[in-house]
Amino acid sequence: MADLRWNDLAGQLIAGTSVVEGSAVAIFMTDVSVMPAVEAFVAECYRIGALPQVIAADERFDRLAVEFASEAVLSSAAPLELASMEWADVHVSFRGMVAPASGLDEARVALQRAGKGAVSTARWQHTRWCLVRVPTPEWAELAGVNYEPLLDEFFGGCLADWGTLKPRWDDLCAELSSASTVRIISSDTDISFGVAGRSWISFSGEANLPDGEIATAPLDDRVDGHITFPGTFWFAGVAVTDLRLEFSEGVVTTSHATAGAEFVERLLSTDAGARRVGELGIGTNALMRTLTGDLLIDEKILGTAHLALGRAYPDCGGVNESSLHWDIVKDLRAPGSFLTVDEVRLIADGVVVGKFADATAL
Repeated sequence: MADLRWNDLAGQLIAGTSVVEGSAVAIFMTDVSVMPAVEAFVAECYRIGALPQVIAADERFDRLAVEFASEAVLSSAAPLELASMEWADVHVSFRGMVAPASGLDEARVALQRAGKGAVSTARWQHTRWCLVRVPTPEWAELAGVNYEPLLDEFFGGCLADWGTLKPRWDDLCAELSSASTVRIISSDTDISFGVAGRSWISFSGEANLPDGEIATAPLDDRVDGHITFPGTFWFAGVAVTDLRLEFSEGVVTTSHATAGAEFVERLLSTDAGARRVGELGIGTNALMRTLTGDLLIDEKILGTAHLALGRAYPDCGGVNESSLHWDIVKDLRAPGSFLTVDEVRLIADGVVVGKFADATAL
């Protein structure tokens, strides 16, 4: 029996991206596993009089490019993907959580991100957009969790009561927009972010699904200290383990990793803005609890924080430019972990507290 929640997800996407009669809708499908989501969304687009067009931006093709393409082709933006951003009013990308390939050349994967970044930049410059990260049984197995509960969390994170949560998160963002400094402290981390004069915005069911975070763009020269990300996570199909980044005056000065170290350094060398922090985010979705190693999922979990190296959100006042936007998630749910804003605790000893607890309660 078909899972009717895919229809509910399609309705959320229609509302969140403001698809109306006559809208041109570009759709990327990165794996056949996401077909139920794509089919439901395409049907709903046609039903209301929009024009959906689907591109098979399959990750298998990306892997073939890494293996066989020239460096010039590998680093270039895919022409049809780029053209779709010029054509479309709305873009929705359904990204299946497929198990990463082994044995790929990490330097060439990093090179490929330049072209991917150009498409991503065109997406947020020219369209109303949403990325949908869809769990699969193989990713659940990779993460060591059960698939059905993970799928339930996914739908919970997509179909939350945004009408109730968004006003609370917006109020919290308005309050945080007068802050000067955010600090994250744990047994392996002590890092501060200058945020004076920058706006905070909430993500609540519109641009990313699953959703649930508040975010800002730190001042380019006001990130100092070190932050560690224990365990393994994946970016562009490459595993990175036990990553540690050290910052001085906003720039990554040193990186360490027990796996994926060369890949990290290649990403940091993407362009002039890749070593700076474009985003500081805090997860706000209490319906999501399972750390999966997938950044688009994990960054929404209540009790986590994340930074993104590279491109900043202009909506927050950010000015850093880069073809890279790489979110990296820090789990702060363990005792001894703290996140403070001007010395007021939002997370204390791994527990959400105070106004932050009130704003994120179900």
